[in-house]
Amino acid sequence: MGYDLARLEVRRWRVADALRLTAAHADPDMANQGGIRDKATAVDWIGRVADLDNGHVYAVADADDHPVGCVAVTNIDRHQVGWTWYWTIADVRGQGVARDALRALVDWAHHDAGLYRLELGHRVNNPASCVVAGNAGFLYEGVERERLAYDGTRYDVERHARLAADPLDAPLRPVHVVP
Repeated sequence: MGYDLARLEVRRWRVADALRLTAAHADPDMANQGGIRDKATAVDWIGRVADLDNGHVYAVADADDHPVGCVAVTNIDRHQVGWTWYWTIADVRGQGVARDALRALVDWAHHDAGLYRLELGHRVNNPASCVVAGNAGFLYEGVERERLAYDGTRYDVERHARLAADPLDAPLRPVHVVP
């Protein structure tokens, strides 16, 4: 399937997105993300992230409103700090979708949601995620040794963060955030 990536919308997940969410999680790179295995678990996940007390999880939709990824800021604490994460489907990776959606989310989180510090982490064996973080103004802060475990293997995690005062480049395509 081709996707119209000329513009993006960052919007809430909808139950109607469940089949596309399920298909995204069939990708081996996504297998450990969110516990989504079928339509029922996708619908459950959409319901759980719809109204979080301490965060925001959004679909990244193409110009035809097809979900092609996800951006989020969760675990927001009383210090105005949030944990940021993102993913895209395999068909759009390497096309700047995560970069642009994350830049838009960061701008919204700092200016509209009032968050001061945004943090994220990625496995050190995921250099593409590191590039996305850097392209959204997240600065390297260190490595957490053997932080994550998947299928009996432990992985080091590289940590990044950005502050509201850090410079942020605009997305390279129009991105509309609809919280």
